[in-house]
Amino acid sequence: MSRCSTFRDRLQSGVQIAGTFMKTPSMIVAEVLGHSALDVICLDAEHAPFGRAELDACIAAFRAADMPSLVRVESDSPHAIRHALDSGATGIVVPHVTSGAQAQAIMKSAHFGEGGRGYAGSPRAAGYGTKPMADHKHDSRAGTTVVLQIEDLAALDQVDAIAASGADALFIGRADLAVAMDCAINDDALLTAVTKICTTARTAGVTVGMFTPNHGEIPGWKDMGASLFLLGSDHSFLLSGASQLAKINR
Repeated sequence: MSRCSTFRDRLQSGVQIAGTFMKTPSMIVAEVLGHSALDVICLDAEHAPFGRAELDACIAAFRAADMPSLVRVESDSPHAIRHALDSGATGIVVPHVTSGAQAQAIMKSAHFGEGGRGYAGSPRAAGYGTKPMADHKHDSRAGTTVVLQIEDLAALDQVDAIAASGADALFIGRADLAVAMDCAINDDALLTAVTKICTTARTAGVTVGMFTPNHGEIPGWKDMGASLFLLGSDHSFLLSGASQLAKINR
């Protein structure tokens, strides 16, 4: 079976998954990252200038490489979710989820059914009209991955309800939480909040994901139950490589 079709099962199992954010709307960059040994790439349509055509092309490149792709959509709107999934993304990461009701609405928008994701047999996800409706619905239900991002103060006392929505993972937006709490990213108050999210999610049987700028922290967060790590980005790889090169003979 393909890596894309089994990604959701691996995520739910709690096996460690390492990925990165892609912030350059380029199919060539997607092709390059598709050759990497990473487990998943997250296209950052929230903070990077991805139009629908660029997003579609990058997802096509990842599918050709059998590289699972998540799209961090710009908002929780049904059309943003539908665009990513119709293009054939493995799943979505939805930012700024603050309540159980919002989480349930997102889950509805990500799946076919009454009042849910609008159906079309023509997009890439349905094989451009070659996949029978029953097969497309079955494969979408089995494989569509939904990750909800916790990054607002309003979400901190709603983690139980958000986790109960049926989401596959909760992703902790630590930088946004630091901004919301008006503190540094390593302040005790913030780390306490992150730890509580991990504990609550894992008690509910939901996978925990996070970004951390300090890779030395990863073993500790693994001990707290985190297993999905989206680290760095294509931009950081470029800057790091260029900085290392600039040090030669200096």
